Amino acid sequence: MALDPQAKAFLDMGAEAGEPPMSTLTPEQNRERTAGMKALSGPPKALAKTESRMIPVEGGEIELRIYTPEGVGPFPLFVYFHGGGWVIGDVETVDTVCRNIAHEADSVVASVNYRLAPEHKFPVPVEDCYAAVEWVARNAAELNGDPSRLAVGGDSAGGNLAAVVSQLAKQRSGPAISFQVLVYPVTQIGCDTESYRENGEGYFLTKDSMNWFFRHYLNAEEEKTDVRASPLLSEDLSGLPPALVITAEYDPLRDEGEMYAERLRQAGVPVELTRYDGMIHGFFWMAGIMDKGAQAITQVASRLRSVFPRL
Repeated sequence: MALDPQAKAFLDMGAEAGEPPMSTLTPEQNRERTAGMKALSGPPKALAKTESRMIPVEGGEIELRIYTPEGVGPFPLFVYFHGGGWVIGDVETVDTVCRNIAHEADSVVASVNYRLAPEHKFPVPVEDCYAAVEWVARNAAELNGDPSRLAVGGDSAGGNLAAVVSQLAKQRSGPAISFQVLVYPVTQIGCDTESYRENGEGYFLTKDSMNWFFRHYLNAEEEKTDVRASPLLSEDLSGLPPALVITAEYDPLRDEGEMYAERLRQAGVPVELTRYDGMIHGFFWMAGIMDKGAQAITQVASRLRSVFPRL
């Protein structure tokens, strides 16, 4: 279908602003620019509590921002990894997104401030995210959470990390993840798809930007085929948690997300795949200006509620 009018208005606003391409800026400059995305997320919903915890990881510590809904627990647990190409974004960028999922899903949400490239290249973000899930499962009672009802999720690079962490949990015999939410995930670095050719220029996320992210994230070209970077290349996807996969029609990453959903299906994993027609990459962060962004957040929350009904 045609580009959604709200997505078009956002793209037109960006074109009028004449901002330089991401690939011409430093990571620090792009991080500053991305910080403004939170303003597009809409109003935050009420919660019982929000707090930050510092948790240990290999070689340091990272922040978890914990969102606890109103009501009596223990609540289901949803560990969330923000997008941003492993280079930009943080827990503040997705603060409203995570607040609203916690409110609507009636779940504790733990948002992970994993260390970013190029200061911390592959596989540091992967191992940080896996360590965060381990910590949440181990400390569930302290968070008023139920470790038997544990899900992971993320958008874009965060969706990549959620898919990879789900694979690692299977390989490493835990933690037990019951569900995964993959919002327009990167599933193969350097994937050559029709959606890259159709949507690689002019729809917010560009092929040029993705190559900039890859250069900062990876240490060497051969890491593109490591399944911890490209989960689509894993030979065996059986036994992974059921998944909700969300894609956007005008997104370079559309096809690889849908290819991963199909691979999961072929491996016997229950999958719900939704393509948001007319939408662009990033719409999940833009519920304040795009109705379909709010719709996608509600879909994620509703799916979590159905997977983890109140006890």
